[in-house]
This record gives sequence, C-alpha cells and structure tokens, in this order.
Amino acid sequence: MISKATQFVVPLANKPGTLARLCSVLGDAQVNIIGVFVPETEGTAQAARVMVVDEEAARATLRKAKIRFSEEEVLDVELDNRPGAFGELAGKLSKEKINITHAYATTAPFARARVVVAVSDIRKAMKALKEKNVWDLSPPK
Repeated sequence: MISKATQFVVPLANKPGTLARLCSVLGDAQVNIIGVFVPETEGTAQAARVMVVDEEAARATLRKAKIRFSEEEVLDVELDNRPGAFGELAGKLSKEKINITHAYATTAPFARARVVVAVSDIRKAMKALKEKNVWDLSPPK
C-alpha cells in the first residue's frame, strides 16, 4: 500500500523535556502518534517530525498548546518486512530522479514494514511507485 500522508514538523529546543512535552500534549488530548523522527543536531534547535492518526485533532491540540508547527506531505508506504525491500523502493525513486530528503521506518517481527519517505516531488513519486507496483516488492519466483 502507498498513500500520501501529512506529518507535523515541530521545532524543538535541543534540551531535556521538549520532546516529552510535545508527546504529552498530544497524548493528553488522545491524539495517537504513529511515527516520530527526531534527528540529532549539533546546534541548539532541531525539528521533530510526527505522524498521527487524527490530523485535525493534532492541529487543534498543537494550536491550543501554542506549539509552533508546519506540515509536510510525505509518502506512507507499506513494504514486505524482508532484507532489501527498502533498497528496492529507494532504487525505484532514484531511477525517476526523485530525491529522498529523509525517511524513517518501523516494523515488528513477522509484520509488514511501514516506511515514511519525504521526497523532492511527491506527485512524481506517487505516479512512479504506483506504476511500478512498489507495494508488491516480493522477490521474483
């Protein structure tokens, strides 16, 4: 499965408690986080990227808590949980000259993998991946 999704980009000070506050504010409002990416930075600021089940509730909650945020469209891709699956996805995007700006993934043993991919051209990426049936990346028999 492949779809477009929205992730929230929340600037955070690089100090103890800032991520805890963000997650607690969402949790207290019953907004379920399904993905989070917080890269390490050398400076004093960083940005958390957060995917949630209920985007409208997240927007309202963040605004009410006066937490600054922006939004990004990303690809939400379900892949087979096997070695090489993400490499095949990245390769298909590369062949179409689509840059991956960042990505993160989650999986559990014996489950399908879920990958969030930010790309340089989401429309072109959706078209390329749908044409190539990226969600069926099982090895040839």
